[in-house]
Amino acid sequence: MFSRRHPILFFLLILTACATVLCVGGMLVVFSVSRMVFSTAGTFHEPKGNIGIVEVTGPILSSRQVIENIKIFRDDDDIKAIVVRVDSPGGGVGPSQEIFRELMKTRPVKTVVASMGSVAASGGYYIAAGAQAIVANPGTITGSIGVIMEHVNLTELVQKIGISPRVIKSGEFKDLGSPFRELGDNERQLLQELVNELHQQFVSDAARARNIEKQIMGEIADGRIYTGQTALDLNLIDRLGNLDDAVVWAAELAEMDQEPVPVYPKDNPISVLRKMTQTLFKDLNISGTITDNLRYIIH
Repeated sequence: MFSRRHPILFFLLILTACATVLCVGGMLVVFSVSRMVFSTAGTFHEPKGNIGIVEVTGPILSSRQVIENIKIFRDDDDIKAIVVRVDSPGGGVGPSQEIFRELMKTRPVKTVVASMGSVAASGGYYIAAGAQAIVANPGTITGSIGVIMEHVNLTELVQKIGISPRVIKSGEFKDLGSPFRELGDNERQLLQELVNELHQQFVSDAARARNIEKQIMGEIADGRIYTGQTALDLNLIDRLGNLDDAVVWAAELAEMDQEPVPVYPKDNPISVLRKMTQTLFKDLNISGTITDNLRYIIH
C-alpha cells in the first residue's frame, strides 16, 4: 500500500538503506583487514629499521602527527638517527615552530638530519633548520625566510550588493582585519609590528640553529627563494644530495657500525580510520578572533 501511493519515496528509502548497509559493511571490512594486518605483522621477517624517516609534506597546517612520529623514533632504542624529509612550501607559524622545537629537543638525544625534496621553503626551511645537518638537491627551492599576512577587502563588493554590516565590539581592535572596511592607520601599524615580531622569531631561531650570526641571517631572510646550490654557498644547508645520501650521512654522524636501514612510522587502525574520515570531512574552525579575518602564515 505504501509503495503504491509513494513509489518515489519508497525507492529513496530503499536506496538510503542500501547505502547505509554498504557504508557500515565497508568500515567493518577495513577494521577487520587492519586487525589481520597488524596481528600478523610479526610473522614477516623484515630487516629491523635503524634510521627513522619522518615526512613533512604539503602545507604545514598541523604539527601533531609529525611531532608524534618524532617522539616515537626518539624513544625507540633501535632507531639510531632520524631523517626529516621536508617537501613543503611552508604553512602556519605555530605548527612550524612546534616541529622546530621538537627537533631541537631531539638533537641532544639522537642525530637528526633534514632532507629537502623539491621545495622546502619558508616554514619548510624553519623545520629543516631544527636538524643538526641539512641535505638538499641542487635544484631544491628553499629559503623564503619571512612572514606574510594577507587581508581581503570586500568593501566595494558589499556596497554593490547593498549590504551594510553593523559591528558591536568590546574593544577597538576586536574586529581587526574585517573584510568589510578599510584598515585604519593604527591597525596597519599593529599588524606590521606583529609581522615584524614573527619574522624576528624566525630569524633568531634559524640563526641559532644554523650557528649563523643573526645579522647575517637577517640579510639573507628578506623573503627571497634560493636554489639548493645557492643555499649551500650561504650556509643555509650543509650538503647536496638526495634522501638516500641523507640517510647514509645520518648513519655516519650517529657513528653506526651497521648498515643503515630506513624505516617509516607504522599506521595503526585508528590513524588509518582517521585518515579515511579526513578525506571526507574538513576540520571546522569557528573563532571570534583575528584569525577569522586575517591569515598570517610562513610561505
